[in-house]
Amino acid sequence: MRKLIAGMKISVDGKIEGPEGYADWVEAWSDDYGLMQQVDACLLGANMYPGYEQYWTAIQNEPDKPLWITGRVPTPKEVEYARFAALTPHYVLSSTLTSALWPRTSFIRGLEGIAALRQQPGKDIYLVGGARTTASLIDAGLVDELRLIVYPLIAGEGKALFAMTERRRGLELRNVQQLQGGRVSLTYGIG
Repeated sequence: MRKLIAGMKISVDGKIEGPEGYADWVEAWSDDYGLMQQVDACLLGANMYPGYEQYWTAIQNEPDKPLWITGRVPTPKEVEYARFAALTPHYVLSSTLTSALWPRTSFIRGLEGIAALRQQPGKDIYLVGGARTTASLIDAGLVDELRLIVYPLIAGEGKALFAMTERRRGLELRNVQQLQGGRVSLTYGIG
């Protein structure tokens, strides 16, 4: 069975967004949590997908131009991830969305669709997010591994990654790695 691996960037106090609605402390969204060689599909929630598609399409189409959202030119790793995203099948968990710009995008209507996707042959699946989708899939017992990049700051107000989680989950620490800028990469198995 394919593993479903969630990857998220968070502050020390567990926030994925500040009070303005975005993680202004994240300099680049290209961190792939060491997953690009391990996965052959991505899964996102309906709220996150449209902006994700727009962001990575903009980088793929104009890698030398500043992005509207950041005001800066994409990094080489962002350009590399944009290419990966364009070639990788994406699945969107949604009961309402029916179309996408990327031709390799499919829609999954419920948890049983995700369970069926995990049964298909292939490499592992990268659960890109967002927070509500990640928390609900952890609650449903469908997420096998959680990879976090923790930023050395206290965000205070904002959206917490686990605010939606309904029940306690045991985690098994599998890897810790110190990154540049005081960030820490944590990998947990979910019990």
